[in-house]
Amino acid sequence: MRAIWLGLVLVAVTGTAQAEELTGERLIEAANAEITNIDKEGLQDLIANEPDHVVIDVRTRTEIEHTGGQIRSSETLNIPRGWIEFEVRGEIPDKDTPIVVYCGQNLRSVAAAQTLQQMGYTNVHNYPGGFFEWKDAGLPLYVLDKARDSFLYDRPRKVTEGVWSAIGATQPSTYENSGHNNNLSFIITDDGVVVMNAGDNYLLAKSLHHEIKQITDQPVKYVVLENAQGHAMLGMTYWQEQGVRVIAHNDAWREIEANGQASLEGAANRTREKAFMTELGIPDITFASRLDLEMGGETIQILYLGPGHAPGDIAVFVPDRSTLITGDLAFHQRMLPIFDYTDTAGWVETWHKLEALDADYIIPGHGEPVNDFEALRRYTHDYLVYLREEVQRILDEGGTLNDAYNIDQTAYRHLDTYGELHRQNAGRVFRAMEFEDF
Repeated sequence: MRAIWLGLVLVAVTGTAQAEELTGERLIEAANAEITNIDKEGLQDLIANEPDHVVIDVRTRTEIEHTGGQIRSSETLNIPRGWIEFEVRGEIPDKDTPIVVYCGQNLRSVAAAQTLQQMGYTNVHNYPGGFFEWKDAGLPLYVLDKARDSFLYDRPRKVTEGVWSAIGATQPSTYENSGHNNNLSFIITDDGVVVMNAGDNYLLAKSLHHEIKQITDQPVKYVVLENAQGHAMLGMTYWQEQGVRVIAHNDAWREIEANGQASLEGAANRTREKAFMTELGIPDITFASRLDLEMGGETIQILYLGPGHAPGDIAVFVPDRSTLITGDLAFHQRMLPIFDYTDTAGWVETWHKLEALDADYIIPGHGEPVNDFEALRRYTHDYLVYLREEVQRILDEGGTLNDAYNIDQTAYRHLDTYGELHRQNAGRVFRAMEFEDF
């Protein structure tokens, strides 16, 4: 393969150049004569208006981690220059896909763009400004880890008086973010601290506790699990060792019993040695519909409002602070995932109860806190309604699962995890709705 590539480059350099010394500079000069560049504004326009585009970062994973992340788009891949010939076909089977490649110094990306063209890709651009121009312009980035000296992806920030949240990555769980891809929130009262979510692993829970102790002398008394997913519950044994009581809905506890071991094994595969000391735990307190915690003269309401994203999804409401922690009942910066167990019809009905709480400070399960329901409604309730309506139309017309996969979801392509989830979501809604009336 290397010999073939070198031969193609030599042809491009022309006969005169072949007689001269072959250098990296000459190879890049020859490649530049063959490729098409795109500027910063052009890349912004492509990301906004080409729903099927792919941006490829050809730097190494270590470079990405140390320089501050990657260019954010609905489909950003990391394929190091040395692997692009071998991996790109599996990642991008359609050779007419709009592709932009970039690196840090406009060297490897030039060679990568030429290689992609030689492999038959028809719509390839090189972004010569690269990562540093994009970053210096303050344009959107994916950041692998914002708190590199902590297991937390990012440290807690104040949302309102006595309410803090460590906002997790809106990408999938990775080694770099230590499984911190959901929001780990806490409420400080005059009678102790209530934490929402135990975290993905023992050491992540310990890191969150360390940060809490820098903010308040009040002890953590309760940890509430938003559901039974690994990043919500796998850190519970750390908290229980500290004398903290863990609260979960009955359905979440049943899900932990049934599938907790698989979640534990999956998390260990992703975070490897960072999963050290992580074990499967058992909640101390379970409830059916509502549990009130009377702490420091105020009531913290733990609410099961109905079916949602996962079994036992709950929200935490603090009326005295007009604060609502929705857990996975609300999304806005990443595409919500639909699983085989997700009840999308029930979730739509549950949404109305959630929004009726009418809080001024709202912390969703993923992404930044907000001060009203507008964006949350658009990317949770309205998205679910749209997907169900489109699937119903396909069913009424006698369509197939493949038609569902092709539902137009480009209005949501700017959301993180769109590339991973949009077709999967449509397929799962189709399979569920096929049998809803039986």
